[in-house]
Amino acid sequence: MKKDVTLIATAAMGLESIVAQEVKNLGYAPKVDNGAVYFDAPLSAIPRCNLWLRTADRLKIQVGEFKADTFDALFEGVKALPWEFFVSEDGAFPVQGKSVKSTLYSVPDCQAITKKAIAERLKLKYGLASKMPESGPLYKVEVALLKDQVSLTLDTSGAGLHKRGYRTGQGSAPLKETLAAALVLLTNWKPDEPFVDPFCGSGTIPIEAALIGQNIAPGFNREFDSENWSIISSKFWDKAFEEAEDQADYDQALDITGSDIDHNMISISKQNAMEAGLADLISWKQMQVRDLTIKRHNGYIVTNPPYGERIGDKDKVAQLYKSLGAS
Repeated sequence: MKKDVTLIATAAMGLESIVAQEVKNLGYAPKVDNGAVYFDAPLSAIPRCNLWLRTADRLKIQVGEFKADTFDALFEGVKALPWEFFVSEDGAFPVQGKSVKSTLYSVPDCQAITKKAIAERLKLKYGLASKMPESGPLYKVEVALLKDQVSLTLDTSGAGLHKRGYRTGQGSAPLKETLAAALVLLTNWKPDEPFVDPFCGSGTIPIEAALIGQNIAPGFNREFDSENWSIISSKFWDKAFEEAEDQADYDQALDITGSDIDHNMISISKQNAMEAGLADLISWKQMQVRDLTIKRHNGYIVTNPPYGERIGDKDKVAQLYKSLGAS
């Protein structure tokens, strides 16, 4: 049985280096590519990375790679991969695909052939004469073709990692939790320093700052598809959750403020913070940015200010930033 697997932490373009640093901090050796960070790790890394990666979009297993410019080559290449190591006998394995600059450009055909090849492999290995039952755990497969290079992956996360489990409501232009965490990590902010978001919207940036400040694993309050996979021992998951609980610093005092001109957004922010278990750690205020005052020194303002259709004409932009600079 394989001891290590190749994992892929997918990332928004521009955030790869931050994701790579997170992977390194967890004790693994990252290799950065466009929109992805690759690293070899034991199966026990899957629970740990899903729980701890703040800025990655998803965590995938790379099942295999090969060249294919015909459907026969695609079928045989997929069938040759060790799917039985990952997918249980009753596993459900829907296939999604994409094709860029490849001879095999029909994504529906690539998906269908990949699905058939995996089914043939699993029926052979499990000794099944009929159709695969697909009544058990979910194993989401992706077949991606780029310049005739085929990559097969399994998604271990399920819902995207930005879905922390605390968002009960949001504004018209919500900021992804993963990007909010990246904005915080890009600063030199320390938990004992003031932190302010004067355009907090639904509170994502202050909430992510609080999670970082108390070293709370972002995935602690959600579920993952791979929790139900037989190849990942429940002991790995138990240990990962225990590690997250042990490393959280719930006694760390924080000075975090989120403000917004919209009282509805402040109400949503409070509810989201409550769902995240941070209700008493963040101060929420309904106010205009020009009324913002900060008593302490050496603090940080991290925000996603209004732009585009949310703000209107250029004069309003100039006035907004003038008010922000004067506060």
